[in-house]
Amino acid sequence: MENTNWLANHTGRSDFILVGIFRLFTQSATSGFLFSIIFAIFFMAMMANGIMIFLIHIDSHLHTPMYFLLSHLSFIDMMYISTIVPKMLVDYLVGKGTISFIACTAQYFLYMGFVGAEFFLLGLMAYDRYVAICNPLRYPVLMSHRVCWMILASSWFGGALDSFLLTPITMSLPFCSSHKINHFFCEAPTMLRLACGDKAAYEMVMYICCVMMLLIPFSVVIASYAQILITVHQMKSAEGKKKAFATCSSHIMVVTLFYGAALYTYMLPQSYHTPIKDKVFSAFYTILTPLLNPLIYSLRNTDVTGAFKRILSRCQGDPGVSREGF
Repeated sequence: MENTNWLANHTGRSDFILVGIFRLFTQSATSGFLFSIIFAIFFMAMMANGIMIFLIHIDSHLHTPMYFLLSHLSFIDMMYISTIVPKMLVDYLVGKGTISFIACTAQYFLYMGFVGAEFFLLGLMAYDRYVAICNPLRYPVLMSHRVCWMILASSWFGGALDSFLLTPITMSLPFCSSHKINHFFCEAPTMLRLACGDKAAYEMVMYICCVMMLLIPFSVVIASYAQILITVHQMKSAEGKKKAFATCSSHIMVVTLFYGAALYTYMLPQSYHTPIKDKVFSAFYTILTPLLNPLIYSLRNTDVTGAFKRILSRCQGDPGVSREGF
């Protein structure tokens, strides 16, 4: 009963204070310029991911398993950047950085769920590339509509499990009297550093969860691309090798950017961490990555650029585009 009532037992706590990323700069002009950059990134990320979802939904040429998964990746990016950046921007405008215990818990819960879902989805998207290159004749069967929904369900289940396990564990800890979070949002490692008392058991549980959340999907990526490299190496056609590389390069770039920053945040020992480094790496994969994902997939992908041109032609009066699913 104690575990089920953990939120009710802590709602009376005083607010937390988010130090934020803007306080890295003492001059108001510099912090104002940073505010403008983050606002522009947030706006462009929402627009780019929204356009990506719209194109995949409206253009029949993109009704394939890869783009079906990619549209949900864009949706996740929109959701988790929205749990962090709007609060950060509003705090700068109103000149305060407080966040209530309930709001911090909600932000923590949503963030862990969305990011956890993206970890698993990116890992399982490598399986899609593996099937497309190593088993192209069986692709319609191995990546059927049912399989795609199973991949999505698995990703969301992994993210939800991460949230429901880590949120009660972390937010039930006794926090120090300062309640000052040296970060721009309620991130897991920072909240643990703020806690008082013996945290060994909690840190072990969090470490195990993070290992599962990061290393299991990353292992799927490594195994998939190992098979892909073997298959590509055995190809005799230079054109086939080039097409295979073009198919996988966008996903490899996204995985490298996202997992690289996350591995620093959650896997490196605390002795390697500093508040400034934590903020920079967290900003990279929570603010920049949602913008980079659609740009990488669109700028390096002729299917997406072709779909965009077809939509523009349609807006100019050309015949409509079919919406049949894959």
